[in-house]
Parts: sequence; C-alpha cells; structure tokens
Amino acid sequence: MFANRIKNLSTSPTMAIDARAKEFKRQGIPIINLGVGEPNFQTPENIKEAAYRAIKNGSTFYTAPEGIIELREAIANKLKKDNNIDYDPSDIIVGVGAKEILYSIFQVLCDKGDEVIIALPTWSTFVEQVKLSDAGPVTIKLKSPFNLTANAVEKAITPKTKILLINTPSNPTGAMIDSTELKKIGDLAIKHNFFIVADEIYEKLVYTQKHISIASLNKKVKERTITVNGLSKTYAMTGWRVGYAAGPKEIITKMKALQSQLVVNTSTISQYAAVEALTGDQKSVIMMLKAFAKRRDYCIKEFTGIKDVSFAEPEGAFYLFISIEKLLGEKYPTSSSWAEALFKTEKIAVVPGEAFFYPGYIRISYAASDEDLKEAIKRIKRFIRQ
Repeated sequence: MFANRIKNLSTSPTMAIDARAKEFKRQGIPIINLGVGEPNFQTPENIKEAAYRAIKNGSTFYTAPEGIIELREAIANKLKKDNNIDYDPSDIIVGVGAKEILYSIFQVLCDKGDEVIIALPTWSTFVEQVKLSDAGPVTIKLKSPFNLTANAVEKAITPKTKILLINTPSNPTGAMIDSTELKKIGDLAIKHNFFIVADEIYEKLVYTQKHISIASLNKKVKERTITVNGLSKTYAMTGWRVGYAAGPKEIITKMKALQSQLVVNTSTISQYAAVEALTGDQKSVIMMLKAFAKRRDYCIKEFTGIKDVSFAEPEGAFYLFISIEKLLGEKYPTSSSWAEALFKTEKIAVVPGEAFFYPGYIRISYAASDEDLKEAIKRIKRFIRQ
C-alpha cells in the first residue's frame, strides 16, 4: 500500500514527545516538558503588531513562492550585517520553517547513490530528510565534547559525497565548530567538490564564542554553501513557520520551482511579521539570550553535582546533552526506557539519546521557565536516587 520511502520513514521523536506532554497537560496532569526545543517566551509585541497590521491592510493573499521582496531584502541585510555574507534578494528563498527549507534542499540536490555526511549526535530530521531524497546518510560518531573537526569529515568523504551538513551551534549538544576547523572544512568542500548545508538556526544563542558563518570565509566556499536559518528560536516564533535559505542562484531557483508545487508560500501574515522581527527593535533577542544563559548556568551547576551523570558544557543553543550510561542496567537497559520511566514516575519529559542516534544520553531543553527547570531538576535528582 505504501511507498518504500514512507514505510521507512520515522516519526519525529521530539515532536512525538512534545505532543504527548501537551496532551497530558490538557488532561490536567502536571507534566514538565523539557523535551521540545521551543522558547517559553511569547513572540515579542512589535512582531505581533506587524502581523495585525498585515491582516488589517489586507495582506492575506498568495505571495511569490520565494517570499515577499520586503522580507528577502531584510534577510539580505541581516546576512550582510550579522554574518558578513553578501547575497542579492534573488539568491534567497523563504519557506515554511527551516525544516521545509532543508527538505527542499535535499530534494533539489540529492539523487539515489549520493551521500550526505552528518555528524552524530544529530537532529533526526536531517537523517530522515536525506533518506526521503533517496540519498544515503553517512554518519560520523563524535565523542564528547562533540565538536566537529575537518579530520573527522575528511575520513567520511568518498567519491559519492554530495553534501556535508553542519549545524553550529548543534542540536542536541550545543557544540560549535571553531573558526580554524571551519576554514579547513571549507577547504575540503573545494578540494572534493561537495556542497555544505549550514543550519544556523541557533546562531544568536551562543555563550562562549562568536558564531561564524562558513559562507563568509571566502568566495569559493560561499559558492558551495547553502545557509539555512529561521526565526523560530531567536524570536520565539516557532508556530509562525518562517525559515529561509541563501545560496547559489541556480540552486535557489530550483528550490523556488519545487516550492511553487509544494506549499506555494509560507503564511503571508507571518512573512510581514518576520520583516518586523529582522528590522525592528532587537531588545527581546538580548533579553531572551540573557535568560537562556542564566538557565544554562543553573543547569550546569545542578547537574554537575549529580553522581554518575556527565555532560559537556553547551557553547550555544538551549540544550544539555547528558550521559546517563552509568545509570543504565538491568532495571533500565536503555536511555529510552530510562526516559520513559522518568516520564511515568516523575512526570518529566526529556528526549532519549536514541532520538539523536546516540544511545546512553538524554537531552533536556532549558528553554523552559525558571520555575519548571527548578522543579524538574529536583524530580530528576529524586528519580536518580530511587
């Protein structure tokens, strides 16, 4: 009945955990959700007001598949100012979140027999979308602290390599790729003639070093890079579904063609809200980063004192990727069974490492409120003691 590509497709584990936690909450069960990568903040008021204005002004019709020119100009200006990359608005496409943008990239560039290099642990969507394109994911298993190196990439390159996927800061670890390694990775792309898909969705959420876009390194690297980003994490706009890509014109043109047959355009109202997000007051971004930094420090302090767990301090994003390997055994043989028991016993939702192709770990999101984090960690400590 079903196509093979769908029979082999896995449901997003993070979305499944989030849906389950929200359903429990709807039923009045006091779940604390540390599973989803979603800021607990409301979308800033100036962005909401821009959406209201768009509705009142009648901006409720289809747009061009690549998005409204005002938004693509705002993205081009942002990339120049923040990332030191020059793009014409015609080299930019807006989509239904970064996830749909990534899907389009793999569909446009990949064929059966192509290989896409992905470092583990990783967001499951990367692997599943590569499989949907009929390409083969080639994984690199990193060790803590999970910083990708050019040496690791080079060992994975074959004549079939079409794309290297980089995600810095990373989901689920918060690890970043330093500037020296980025330069070496860029050189590998040139030498071996493959593309780089750079998912930079967490670029504004950094704590220990400055984010550098690999496309900014030089012209040759830029010609082989598609930079992906969105507004969900930085502006607390997860439900607005605005993502974008900037890259070589011929690739963006094919993505426009695909998008015209796939979703047409992301919400017109969301696009006008996104213009305000990128061009308006940025105080909310600074405020949220300060809050995440405070929560990061709190989580580091609290989990450092727990026996038999370990982690690398995240350099960016809003996750802690925690090894619970020493806690596993006959009672809980896997991190999935451990996380399930935590959910049932203490009503805490976390994501097991299996969701990131890295068993023996759990990921918690500190994008939750201060109160929820404090209570959740108290319950996790109690669960471990028991």
